[in-house]
Amino acid sequence: MNRPLNVMMLSWEFPPRVIGGISPHMYFLSKSLAKNGVKVHIVTCDFPGAPAHEVIDGVEVYRIDSYKNPSPDFATWVYLMNLNMQKEAASIVAKLPEPIDVFHAHDWLVATAGIGLKHVFRKPLLVTMHSTEIGRRDGLHTSTEKMIHETEAWLTYEAWRVICCSDYMVQHVKWAFGLPSDKLVMVPNGVNPRIYDGLENQDLAAFRRKFALPEEKIVLYVGRLVYEKGIHILINAVPKVLEKVNAKFVIVGTGYMRDQLSNIVKSMGLEHKVLFEGFVDEGNLLKLQKCADVCVVPSLFEPFGIVALEAMAAKSPVVVSDTGGLSEIVDHEKTGVKAYSNNTDSLAWGITKILLDNNFRNSIRENAYKKILEKYDWDKIAQQTRQTYEGVIGEYSKSFWA
Repeated sequence: MNRPLNVMMLSWEFPPRVIGGISPHMYFLSKSLAKNGVKVHIVTCDFPGAPAHEVIDGVEVYRIDSYKNPSPDFATWVYLMNLNMQKEAASIVAKLPEPIDVFHAHDWLVATAGIGLKHVFRKPLLVTMHSTEIGRRDGLHTSTEKMIHETEAWLTYEAWRVICCSDYMVQHVKWAFGLPSDKLVMVPNGVNPRIYDGLENQDLAAFRRKFALPEEKIVLYVGRLVYEKGIHILINAVPKVLEKVNAKFVIVGTGYMRDQLSNIVKSMGLEHKVLFEGFVDEGNLLKLQKCADVCVVPSLFEPFGIVALEAMAAKSPVVVSDTGGLSEIVDHEKTGVKAYSNNTDSLAWGITKILLDNNFRNSIRENAYKKILEKYDWDKIAQQTRQTYEGVIGEYSKSFWA
């Protein structure tokens, strides 16, 4: 092929529309792929105030209308959004000067559109499985959960390759959908440590005072307030930590458990020690990650754990549950502390261990930062992704499908 690789990525979220981890993943991966000689077209959902078409560092971004059709529920909305996404994406592909070589779907929310485009244009489809319904819900309990699981199974069946962001996730996806090993490939998630550069020059002490007194340590949680993220484990660990250390717990994120957690904090009489900050904009979040004395990721199910990587890139020490992708990111007592999953005592032990030992804290911070630069650099991840594309195109070109 004597022209750049031409890839179309599909996702229901892309900045400024941020719902979970797919949005930043798409943003940094697509820009790094563009730097590495891949022409990337992203088709995603619209967002108030965001342009319908723009070019970001060489990446073509198309935002399609996803609200035109009234929907009685989320599942119907996803179905109608996919119909529109497939129609709009097909018309974009038809007008491009060069054909698309690979379609790359991110998660089940764009399954129907991705599979449709694969068959319309007879080009290979790749999928990145960022998570699974059976993992998020710890089983399948409702008809909606079963529908999502079946959609995921269909998507992984139709895909030429399934990319997962951790070895744990490769095994989990293989088990959940009965996939052969040679269909799965592990490409880690990444982080951009440069976004924290220069924050030291800002008045972080004044910023820190908005959240905690100078003598209080900051324990930071960033994530959705939902059961699988283990936030209730952290809230229940608060009194155990306060027995040993004067700390302020800053909780960033929203979710259905918010009121329940806030009631638990009230019943403990610790409202002055736990701040529920809700959604925090990116600029302030970066500063918070930089100020934190420890960042905690207490997940019960975690395919990867991007929040832990961000903390490590901000040189903030981490305590994580020894589960899923987090187990692979953190080396116990070298680049962070691992606590037993779903265990309040173990989590409290990890947090106090870091807060009470300055030398230990400094050494894991430096080791963690070094690991980020070596393993989780977006350029390296883009190169691995490109190699995966090239491998698939090579196989496709020899197949009857081509």
